[in-house]
Amino acid sequence: MSSAVEPSPAGEQPGSNWRRVVAPADEISDGTRLALFVDLKLRTRTGQWGPSRLEPATAGGLLRRANDVAVGLRPAVRGAAAGSWIRGDVSWESLRRPGGPWSAVQARWFAELHSIAREVRTLATYSDLGEWLVLDTIESGLLWPHLASADDLGIPLVGTAADRRVMLARQTAAALRIERVEDGGLRLCADISIDGESFTGEAIRAVAASGLYGYRVIDGAPLLVLAPAHLDDVTRRLLTDGGSVHVPPAEAGEFLRDHAPLIARRLPVHAGAGVEVPPPRPPQLRVRVDARSVDRIVVACAWIYPGRPPRAFAGDPDDPERDASFEAEVRAALATAWGAVTDVVPAAHAEFRDVEAAEFTTRLLPTLREIEGVRVEVVGDAGRHRELSGDPRIRISTVDSTDPDWFDLGVQVTIDGRRIPFTPLFTALALRRSKMMLADGAYFSLRHPALDRLRDLIDEAVEMSEWETGPKISRYQLALWSDFEDLADESEAAVSWRAAVHTLQDVERVPETIVPDRVRATLRPYQKHGVSWLCFLADHRLGGILADDMGLGKTLQVLAALAARREGAGGRTALVIAPTSVIGTWQEESAAFVPDLRVAVVSSTGGLAAVGEADVVVTSYAVLRLDETAFAEREWGWLILDEAQFVKNPATRIHRAVAALRAEVRFALSGTPFENSLIELHALLSITSPGLFPSARRFRDEYVGPIEKGKVPDNVEGGAYRRARLEKLRRRVRPLMLRRTKAQVAADLPPRQEQVLHVELSDAHRAVYDIALQRERQKILGLLDDLDRNRFIVFRSLTLLRMLSLAPRLIDPEASGDSSKLDALVAQLEEVIAEGRRALVFSQFTSFLDLSELALGRAGIGFTR
Repeated sequence: MSSAVEPSPAGEQPGSNWRRVVAPADEISDGTRLALFVDLKLRTRTGQWGPSRLEPATAGGLLRRANDVAVGLRPAVRGAAAGSWIRGDVSWESLRRPGGPWSAVQARWFAELHSIAREVRTLATYSDLGEWLVLDTIESGLLWPHLASADDLGIPLVGTAADRRVMLARQTAAALRIERVEDGGLRLCADISIDGESFTGEAIRAVAASGLYGYRVIDGAPLLVLAPAHLDDVTRRLLTDGGSVHVPPAEAGEFLRDHAPLIARRLPVHAGAGVEVPPPRPPQLRVRVDARSVDRIVVACAWIYPGRPPRAFAGDPDDPERDASFEAEVRAALATAWGAVTDVVPAAHAEFRDVEAAEFTTRLLPTLREIEGVRVEVVGDAGRHRELSGDPRIRISTVDSTDPDWFDLGVQVTIDGRRIPFTPLFTALALRRSKMMLADGAYFSLRHPALDRLRDLIDEAVEMSEWETGPKISRYQLALWSDFEDLADESEAAVSWRAAVHTLQDVERVPETIVPDRVRATLRPYQKHGVSWLCFLADHRLGGILADDMGLGKTLQVLAALAARREGAGGRTALVIAPTSVIGTWQEESAAFVPDLRVAVVSSTGGLAAVGEADVVVTSYAVLRLDETAFAEREWGWLILDEAQFVKNPATRIHRAVAALRAEVRFALSGTPFENSLIELHALLSITSPGLFPSARRFRDEYVGPIEKGKVPDNVEGGAYRRARLEKLRRRVRPLMLRRTKAQVAADLPPRQEQVLHVELSDAHRAVYDIALQRERQKILGLLDDLDRNRFIVFRSLTLLRMLSLAPRLIDPEASGDSSKLDALVAQLEEVIAEGRRALVFSQFTSFLDLSELALGRAGIGFTR
């Protein structure tokens, strides 16, 4: 079998149909050609209940039955006579079925027209069509572009007879004609121009809102003209009602005054003889204000056009019935007035609450009434609001409360004779609001210097307590009360508070306390003042910090004060907590200076239970930390914290243990109340004077940040702000901290003071020392019979024990454990250096100075040898 492809016949060569591909549509003869019958019809009904049908309209029928006119549409095919079109066997249904003899392109066009007609239609009319579609009921805007495309596909629009002509126009224009009639009323007619030719309203019908058709009778036969058009509501309704409508005489004035000007905005108006159409009246912006509630104002805005329902505040600028330029002008004036009072943007609906409601009625409402084109309607009473513009008068008072550490703080603010309730005032100030409204509608500004200062003071006071029953002020906040007094126009303090406040404003004015004879020491003037200061604070149940330089006798001052107030603090025992290295000092000085004070030392855990009656209990920070529960169970009179820098870190266990102790008053002794940061001072004061300052976080923000780190608010001069914060801190602390330097009391000091500090060895250090002591003791006891010959050996043993008491490593460089005396030396030097002083350290052993160098280096203390 041959594999060659046989050539196709000449008439079937590939590519021979290219002419068909590019040929115009009217040259394509792929099926029966179609036309669209467009015929003027009259609806006819047989009997009252019979079905209606469409019949061709005649000239006489159009005159007699103009209201029954309709336009029918159906497909047609070529007739036998030249140029004729007939119904034939084509129908809407046959064109929608595939495979017919019709031109495929044209059949598709008819099927699409049928779909457009059915897309939006009047069901009752459609059911009467039979084989005709009724043009009048087609509402889709797609109709007119589709009809215009028929010519491109070779589909003519024809009448059912040669003398029944059909035209598809391109341009239309509509106008309203107003004529005066004999009864004094008005006749409104639709004037329609189609492609430049006028048609009376009686011969025009609307096709939904997208087009129309008109007809005329020429030589006894109708001429039908179809035209796309954007019909406004008035024109469409007129055409639906037969092209004209009558306005009774009694209503003619209303029509001309209220309606005709509005119609003239979107449609040309032709006034006949005796008819005058006034220019359109401008709309009004109705601002309806619901003021039935004193703390809530609801505003609704809408445009009012004469004779029309209210229009939206922000409507379509292309709406022909609206005066867009006038509306824009009024809205601009409204926005200007509105923006001067509130951030709320003018809108169809707005709501104002509290102060904004008051400002709306007092400031904005009068302005709105003055704007041309704005009509204000008020429901309720808009006159209840008024602004209090006077300066606030502040009255401060304190009253004794059930808690002896706190006083009820009274704050009374009066503006223009009105007393302002404190609780809502405080809430508004705390929330940083700019204004406040009272229950009766009066309101006032909170942006006043006096109220700004009151806000700051209240912020500070509120940090001190929860204020469960009202504002309070701590007995420690003496300087804060002074600030309140400076702010207030009037103040009144509780009797029990007044004496402490006025005395402690100047610590030099505290009443003198007579040092009792039982104190066997001659106190210097500054020491007597220190005793008076301690006793005065204790009498008022206030604690503080005695921050004298090292060596000025803080221990003696406390012992003298305890002796002077031996029967105070409810007869409770005083508790002294000190570093282990200085416990011996307390024992020695109490025995030397106040021997009748019963002093007990607790040097180990569990030792507190063995203490009998005592005036003073002395223990170490280490013992307290290990036995904190036992100490916390007792109620103490005075609590003395010696070398109080041991509790300067609030995150440590010892700080928490000290803070948990219950005592009438608490005093801290420290020549360096803070070394690295002010937060250390806060830690001490939180123990001795709880309530003086707010939380540590707030203290950092208020004082540490500005003073130490230069953190200041925006737009504030840094140096001045820092100095103000530092001075504020000093004012707060001054009544509760007494500090004297050696330079300040130099005249009271003797030529030289010598102080012997007894240091108790730590357990590890003591164990090493005791072993060596026993060994050397046995050695020396064996040499006592011939002491003169063995004197050097005895001296060597004593020297070894002296060195071992200083530091085990002086004897054995490999020895482990710390040196208690070296620790005490570093602690003393840290306090001296913190005071800005220098020290000389002597030792008989250069090897001990070597160890001292290492210890000073670890402590970060600079030295020269």
